[in-house]
Amino acid sequence: MLSVLLNSWALLLGMLLLMIGNGLHGTLLGVRGEIESFSTFEMSIIMSAYFVGFLAASRLAPDLIRRVGHVRVFAALGSFISAVFILFPLVVDPWVWALGRAVLGFCFCGVYVTAESWLNNASTNENRGQSISLYMIIQTVGMVAGQGLLLVADPAGYVLFIVISILVSISFAPILLSISPTPAFERTNPMSLKKLINTSPLGCVGMFLLGGVLSTQFGMAAVFGAEADLSLGQISFFVASFYIGAMFLQYPIGWFSDRMDRRVLITLVSSICGIGAVLGMFGWGSYHTLLIAAFLVGGMSNPLYSLLIAHTNDFVDFDDMVAASSGLLFIHGIGAISGPLFVGWVLGQFGPIGFFLVIFSLVAVLTCYAIYRMTQRAAATAAESGFYAPVAPTASPVALEIAQEYAIEVSSEEDSA
Repeated sequence: MLSVLLNSWALLLGMLLLMIGNGLHGTLLGVRGEIESFSTFEMSIIMSAYFVGFLAASRLAPDLIRRVGHVRVFAALGSFISAVFILFPLVVDPWVWALGRAVLGFCFCGVYVTAESWLNNASTNENRGQSISLYMIIQTVGMVAGQGLLLVADPAGYVLFIVISILVSISFAPILLSISPTPAFERTNPMSLKKLINTSPLGCVGMFLLGGVLSTQFGMAAVFGAEADLSLGQISFFVASFYIGAMFLQYPIGWFSDRMDRRVLITLVSSICGIGAVLGMFGWGSYHTLLIAAFLVGGMSNPLYSLLIAHTNDFVDFDDMVAASSGLLFIHGIGAISGPLFVGWVLGQFGPIGFFLVIFSLVAVLTCYAIYRMTQRAAATAAESGFYAPVAPTASPVALEIAQEYAIEVSSEEDSA
């Protein structure tokens, strides 16, 4: 791990600063939208737009990098990100904000693709697993740290937006000054959706439902906090609790994933996530109960992302794993776009309880479907089961490919041992 840190410190430092800015901006917009009297449905459109841009970039960014190179794409997208953050307080309009969020989603995904390809190029077969793990930890730590910055200035003013813009601008300096461009990479064409659904119905249905759950957390948690009349400090720690739960519970769940029927684990994890949502629904009047609910929901739902990928890998050949992950990313993106829109409508109808109601509904469907799938097909044997590779839901297609390649390497070594 130390050698990975020494070789990639500039990239990891840059990504840490970038994720601090990204973590702060979603929460800040949720709070500022309440201050500006935007409706919950308008806020849901704004938050959903990010995932529209992210999904578009997952398909277009690799082609853009091949045409003009890593450095130019990285610098150009970084400039757009910094500019959009300044635009938000200048033009306080929900439709302008929605467009800005779509641009941010596109640019952040493009930056992730570029940075993760650099990371892959700097890694060896021996430390690739450590590299991707450390990168995911850095991403999560950045998202948590960003919540603390919400308290340094009044969200009704300009300062916090300027702070984000400065963080993003600074984040590119260590990366661009210390890393040389990598060769253009070849994009893997995704498996056809029909084939993917036939291969792993639970993986596909689960990814769609999970997209709604995770985008609800990322996009609407601060909106919920504002609707529930939480203070700025309370909103900050409430949002951070989702990511803290993910950081602490990712690896224990991964350990169990490699030692039991993954469908059983998916059922258990989604059930516990549902219990957390129930706590939030009926205990949101108690702040400490809210924190426990957020910790459980975040700690269970984020590892489900990697768990569903690992489950899908159990039923595809090694040669198809990367293609399958691209298809799962697309399905997840469709669910992520629809999640905030649904939550915005439910919040408008039922008030703050609607935030956890939507999460509970989605994971309840996932739980029931996982139980149903266990009656339709036998569990994968130990020989058929692949290696669980932790991947953050914010990962781009490149990080997914790195994780898949690492899982293939580990599984191949175990088969030959």
